[in-house]
Amino acid sequence: MTAPPTTGPAPVAQALDLLAGRPLVALTGAGLSTDSGIPDYRGPGSPARRPMTIAEFRSGDDARRRYWARSHVGWARMRHASPNPGHLALAELERAGVLRSVITQNVDGLHGAAGSRGVVDLHGRIDEVVCLECGDVTARDLLQARLAGLNPGFAEAAVAAEAAPDGDAVLDDTDGFVVAPCTDCGGVLKPHVVFFGENVPRDRVQRSYALVEALSPGDGALLVAGSSLTVMSGLRFVKRAHALGVPVVILNRGATRGDPLATLLVDAGCSETLTALAAAAA
Repeated sequence: MTAPPTTGPAPVAQALDLLAGRPLVALTGAGLSTDSGIPDYRGPGSPARRPMTIAEFRSGDDARRRYWARSHVGWARMRHASPNPGHLALAELERAGVLRSVITQNVDGLHGAAGSRGVVDLHGRIDEVVCLECGDVTARDLLQARLAGLNPGFAEAAVAAEAAPDGDAVLDDTDGFVVAPCTDCGGVLKPHVVFFGENVPRDRVQRSYALVEALSPGDGALLVAGSSLTVMSGLRFVKRAHALGVPVVILNRGATRGDPLATLLVDAGCSETLTALAAAAA
């Protein structure tokens, strides 16, 4: 059996001691990427966010114009984001044989850019675009170039717009923005990510469950880094680890929905804590 959860945040050193010598699976969220300049949804001090749902996106041209206008501006910035020390530390832990895999709720692709190879992109990748009609998947940069041609100067004029999570920007006026259709069939294009209201593809869920279930109570741990675990897509893996008796360490600024299931809570920054974990494992 695992140790009972702590009654409050534990020091980083306690987490390092608990995780020492254990094979790990990491579950990461938006809080891991804030040091790369990408805002999160629910971190301390974050403004209220209302991301577009799949029902809204499918509702008509106005919603899609609003989405792609904001995304066009946001992607022009997000595409230049670089992995931060937290991403690099997880990649180092993988190379050292400590970290078996990363299950990420992020869509920014920064784990792969940092060198991680065993990554489950639970919610997809924002650097890809899928056609809702024919299913063709293309690179986001190709669409970005098309949108720039159809809307010259639009992104440059919105340079002062506030950045939002998942490659969006906060824009009030999106009237007149021209949306590009699929080049193959003329259908509706959507970022190749899971919108709110959509289900995570079954194969990704099954792969993630398998990674958690391969851990054991005496020889393994689930490390949550930078996730509030508000949505079930990530929380279910914490629930499964807890049910199996596998230690769960939650590293996050602020409370999470999974805190009652945790063996250890660490209220600290992801970059510095993961860097310390990688150094201890070296």
